[in-house]
Amino acid sequence: MPLAAVAVLLLGMVQAAQAHIERPSYWPSPGPDCSVSPCAGGTVPTPRSLASAVETVPRSTTRVVCQKDSLERLDASIKRALKSGYDVRPHDHRTLGATEARDLKRINRALFDRCRYSEIQPAVTDSRNNDRVVVLPGVYTELTARQKPTHDPACDKYKLSTGAYSYLGEYNCQNDANLIAVLGRTPGGGKDPDPPLVDRHGIPNRGSCVRCNLQLEGSGVSADDVVVDAGDPSSGNGGPRNSAKDVGIRADRADGFVLRNLTVRHADEHDIYVLESNGYLLDRFKAFYAGEYGVLTFVEDHGVIQNCEAAGNGDSGLYPGSGAKTAAGRDESVYPAARYSQQIRYCDSHHNTSGYSGTDGSATWVHHNNFYGNALGFTTDVFTAAGHPGFPQQGDLVENNDFSSNNFNPYLADSDVVPTVPVPVGSGMWIAGGDDNVVRNNTFRDNLRRGAMLFAVPDAFVCADQPMTGCDPLKLSTSHRNRFYGNKMTGNGVDFWWDAFPGNSGNCWYSNGTVTSSPNNLPDCLNGKAPFLSFGFGNLGNELELLTCMANLKPGGPCPWFTTPKATAPAAFRTASAGDPDHPGTSELDDAMLAAMTCHSWQEMTTGQRDHMLVKMAVFMGGQIDHPGARGTTLSNQNATSVLNNACGLSFAGPFKLYKLYARAAAFPLHLP
Repeated sequence: MPLAAVAVLLLGMVQAAQAHIERPSYWPSPGPDCSVSPCAGGTVPTPRSLASAVETVPRSTTRVVCQKDSLERLDASIKRALKSGYDVRPHDHRTLGATEARDLKRINRALFDRCRYSEIQPAVTDSRNNDRVVVLPGVYTELTARQKPTHDPACDKYKLSTGAYSYLGEYNCQNDANLIAVLGRTPGGGKDPDPPLVDRHGIPNRGSCVRCNLQLEGSGVSADDVVVDAGDPSSGNGGPRNSAKDVGIRADRADGFVLRNLTVRHADEHDIYVLESNGYLLDRFKAFYAGEYGVLTFVEDHGVIQNCEAAGNGDSGLYPGSGAKTAAGRDESVYPAARYSQQIRYCDSHHNTSGYSGTDGSATWVHHNNFYGNALGFTTDVFTAAGHPGFPQQGDLVENNDFSSNNFNPYLADSDVVPTVPVPVGSGMWIAGGDDNVVRNNTFRDNLRRGAMLFAVPDAFVCADQPMTGCDPLKLSTSHRNRFYGNKMTGNGVDFWWDAFPGNSGNCWYSNGTVTSSPNNLPDCLNGKAPFLSFGFGNLGNELELLTCMANLKPGGPCPWFTTPKATAPAAFRTASAGDPDHPGTSELDDAMLAAMTCHSWQEMTTGQRDHMLVKMAVFMGGQIDHPGARGTTLSNQNATSVLNNACGLSFAGPFKLYKLYARAAAFPLHLP
């Protein structure tokens, strides 16, 4: 998933060999499914109280999961909470009253008497529409599920041409990737489109609800009392993970899904994963030390994430990716009225590589959260991986959040967080290729590199070698019409940073008090009233930084992002290296095999062979492309040599294709000297 393929290549921190490929996904139809009573989806579900779990409710069964010592664990937790309170999240400390404690004991004792399960997955599998699974205090490693084979050859028959499992595959191989799987619908009776449909509105081959409106919850004082561990429980809430499964809890096509009051940790990819679901609520939960995301929601609608903590995750704590584009840029025949498709509020995301991330994460309302102690507090971007619908990203509202002290450096050798993406350490936020976003009334403080960054990503960088709906290699679709106002900026290295990419329009910064910026005098658009006055004319220093860090990385190289900034950061990065000297080799170059040339080939070539190959590469890459008269962009031999020397200098880069490295560097119009 995010960030760019280039960035993944250049840092080499993605463990792709054994990762599960995600299937091509579709936004669910926005209306409710009333084949279920009550209807599933069409709105954010309302959670049921814990007390109601011991009541008899028509058309609903409560299944209880427990361990032998669950009540002893509960008593110990209640005793601690009565004395010292408990944390919903670090910034939300609460007390427990005596009456609440008595009620909680009474409810748990009644539930314990009804307990028939010692593992969560069997209780979920036995559940049907409107049911609920209540889990009593304990650490649940799900021994039966974790012993199921991963990448089971018996499941290969369910793979699509992309290598991903179809929904039928997930349904029949539910614990191949997942410790706990909530499969909300039956597989459809037909075949999944393969290749996927261009229009991603509406899930094709959708089956009927079987576990819609399911509520899964812990019964303890707080999320700390019920722990789902997809790795090594002896690591507690820290590392190392030693993951047994890629996903901790997966809710797939699970309309009306509610998850409450538990902790999930140590998944190899995502602790909590909600996919193709219409209507979800994740409330009072914690997500620790996943290899990628603490929470990943993807192609969702009508969702809320709230009252949470996420820490220690290799990519980001919270990731709402490719949410339904229900605001700016929406298809009005599907979404007649503008609204937000997802909301994230009252969460603390800290000590991650990024606090928040969202590739093509549109129409998301992010408010009253704390993003602190990460390398990068917040990113929304269009560095699109395969299967991400919704280019370009549009229409987030980010308000009333605190972005503070995002100076954690996961790239140091002693980091307990294993980073999987490259980001600029010391930054509160970046919008990396997004449109129509509003960033207002936030606090950005003590981010030693920058408070907030905005830069464009040319379409060619995203879809030059992979067609994608809405993306045209000849266009600059991002970043336009973004507004930053009413924010409080204090103690940052530079408050606002903009690449001022030529052709960008409508970006405005106003009513933010006295700020520092790069470049100086950012357009205020007459206090936001005249966005047509804002137009990018380019900023050489800032563009050089992006080029260096996107296409010219090397170990110990000129990109400044991976060192912890000092208290005063420079306004812009203004120097770049021309690259390493040549490393001559001996093998011959076959001009007809340009597409097969790798970094292994590069290391073996002589200087003359490299120059000869680069001339051929320029002809190859600069040829006719889709539109009449349009030609691809190229690099000078000097710039191409620098790019390839640096990328191929990485220890793991041997099999990287030279033409892909070349193409991504050429997507940026400014090149190193």
